[in-house]
Amino acid sequence: MTKHRSKNLFKGKPYNVIARFADNALRYLLRQFFPALGLLLSLGLIAAACALFLLYGLAEEVYEGDTRWFDESALEFINRFASPRLTSFMRAVTYLGSATFLTVAGVCAVLAFVLGRWRRAIIIFLVTMVGAALLNIMLKLMFRRERPEPFFDTPLPESYSFPSGHALLSFCFYGVIAAVVTARIEGIKWRACIWAGVALLVTLIGLSRIYLGVHYPSDVAAGYVAGFIWVMMVASADRVMEARFRPKT
Repeated sequence: MTKHRSKNLFKGKPYNVIARFADNALRYLLRQFFPALGLLLSLGLIAAACALFLLYGLAEEVYEGDTRWFDESALEFINRFASPRLTSFMRAVTYLGSATFLTVAGVCAVLAFVLGRWRRAIIIFLVTMVGAALLNIMLKLMFRRERPEPFFDTPLPESYSFPSGHALLSFCFYGVIAAVVTARIEGIKWRACIWAGVALLVTLIGLSRIYLGVHYPSDVAAGYVAGFIWVMMVASADRVMEARFRPKT
């Protein structure tokens, strides 16, 4: 009789199910998941969760049109600094984030990993880039945001505007390359230089898309956030698999 009443009581309060699930999930994360990741990657995953909420909020604002005033004002402000030399530089920079360049550079990177026998790096790189490409396509088709009017007679891509594919793909591409390389070299200075160079390059690629007028600032921001979320998910999954299948001594 007592057992029957307890079941009815449990069914009558659905939030108990949620509370129990959250409690079990938290225990699993604290005991199994986060220890396998390590402190730095655990913090990164938490930051990715926060970034997911940021992406949701940004996407909602874009969908409702609340970012249009900011986007158009930012485009006009950046266009004030236009010059022939700066335009040529931005066109060269934006090419470093194009699908054509990243495809060729990706093939070269895979060949280099094969010659170096970096098998794990090959898997991580391919999973990251294939997933990033699919994520970019999915988000563009989901929001179907039209692009702004381009500056300097820049050819307008046929794809949708939100998020910026250049920002998302370059973030994932150069980020995973930097992660693979810095994991295999010694010296904090060299690692810091590589990461600083990658951060500068990815930032310039995003700015070039805004400068040329083919993306709104919110498109570029969404591309960065989505890329960060995906990279952290791949990195955390890789670390968990490594910890799980590591030979025990």
